[in-house]
Amino acid sequence: MAFPNSLFLLILFSLLSLLPSTQSRLSVDYYNKTCPQYHNIMQRIIADKQISAPTTAAAILRVFFHDCIVNGCDASILIASNAFNKSELDSDSNLSLAGDAFDLITRVKTALELQCPGVVSCSDILALSARDLVIMVGGPFYEVLMGRKDSKVSDPSIAESNLPKPTMPMSKLLSLFSTKGFSAEEMVALVGAHTIGFSHCKEFANRIFNFSKTSEYDPAYNPAFAQGLRKLCANYTKDPEMSAFNDVFTPGKFDNMYYKNLQRGLGLLLSDQAMLMDNKTRPFVDLFAANQTAFFYSFARSMEKLSVYKTKTDKDGEVRRRCDQINTLQI
Repeated sequence: MAFPNSLFLLILFSLLSLLPSTQSRLSVDYYNKTCPQYHNIMQRIIADKQISAPTTAAAILRVFFHDCIVNGCDASILIASNAFNKSELDSDSNLSLAGDAFDLITRVKTALELQCPGVVSCSDILALSARDLVIMVGGPFYEVLMGRKDSKVSDPSIAESNLPKPTMPMSKLLSLFSTKGFSAEEMVALVGAHTIGFSHCKEFANRIFNFSKTSEYDPAYNPAFAQGLRKLCANYTKDPEMSAFNDVFTPGKFDNMYYKNLQRGLGLLLSDQAMLMDNKTRPFVDLFAANQTAFFYSFARSMEKLSVYKTKTDKDGEVRRRCDQINTLQI
């Protein structure tokens, strides 16, 4: 028995509605037709920014991680607070994020909006900027799929409950990553991003001042390193911007020195050094310290996985016209 044409079309459209739209699928060539020059534009601006502000790579990488690990790579961290809503940026863990990262995103977004308005999402800009900057400072290439949509919400309470803290015990850190689908090896590899950039003194002050009744500083530190940090951070309560490089030897180069530092008692944060003490994480610290190729491979695969974690699609996201505002706020 033949279906009436109207009934056939109704069934067809119903079945098609169950499939993901082409625009919702991530791919490396997502913008090839809609904004073919996007990567050339981005590379030029990224290179200029990194040359003028060498801490940009570390800043972008940290913002990317703080965005993705919370509720997916959706650029929710880029939304600014306003009179009606507090954003993720107001969470305690995000207050110290460097302004160079947000400045770069603004520059890139402005240029892309002039070239192809309303096409390239802020979440794609953040993901690709992180990859390109990792490469610029010596790190590995990895594929970045495009086509993410930007979140329409940003909640500081969700951010705070999902972000790892430098004072967390290793068991809790492993559990946090595990609930998001990341193994111990992937966690250790991702934390290797600390091979570039810096941390504020307040993040490790408890390790260098009044650590215990028997020691002024954490004995896991190399003694000379601890004394140097104590001098550097002596006035950190008066100057909260005081900071130290995560990697004292090659702070601007993406390499495996970070893991070698952990073995020497030069791990700046408690959570860093704790990876050397835990049976689940130490084998990967030792592996990455001995073999940079192994670190680069694991880091690249872990970043590919992180970059597609809980990505938003057309159904539950948008392409923001400004990265610091959802579109409905723009009148």
